[in-house]
Amino acid sequence: MNAIDYYFTPLSPFTYLAGLELEAIAARHGATISYKPFNLMDIGKETGFVPVPQRHKSRQTYRMQELRRIAAFRKLPITLKPAHWPSNPVPAATAIIAAQEAGGGDLGLLVHAIMRSCWAEEKDFAEDAVIAACLAEAGFDPALAGANMLKGAETYQRFSDEALAAGVFGSPFYVVGDEKFWGQDRLAYLDRYLGA
Repeated sequence: MNAIDYYFTPLSPFTYLAGLELEAIAARHGATISYKPFNLMDIGKETGFVPVPQRHKSRQTYRMQELRRIAAFRKLPITLKPAHWPSNPVPAATAIIAAQEAGGGDLGLLVHAIMRSCWAEEKDFAEDAVIAACLAEAGFDPALAGANMLKGAETYQRFSDEALAAGVFGSPFYVVGDEKFWGQDRLAYLDRYLGA
């Protein structure tokens, strides 16, 4: 059975635009997914990531066009300039980590609901109430929002260290053994790889 290490940050609109395609691919091939939210800003210092506001105007303009086009192609609503972006990703990340450890719900749906809260619903995924609603939607205990933040923060740091060691430099990023796939637009390649 193939195991997919899925590295991502809730801050990435491209992660939101992946929708639930990864989960469909994994189900089709009998693969498992380990969800690993990580600190893209810390990784970026090591790998050359440039935060959006520091990018050249032409790159910023193109990014907006791409987001609009991808959202239309995938039939996902998107707010190109959300009211609560960037926000603190740690509360959402630690809730995802806690839910993965607790089990019993749909982790893919949880991740997507958290992303959707920012990128389509103008909500702040740093707020416990927003996270709790996403947890409930995905079948998890809403009390996981804000629970055991210290342990979750330690795991978040470990996932960030693992991401750097695995050669991750962006979000979303999918790793299967030595094979790496960066971006929601590489999911078709991941699908083909798992089917080979």
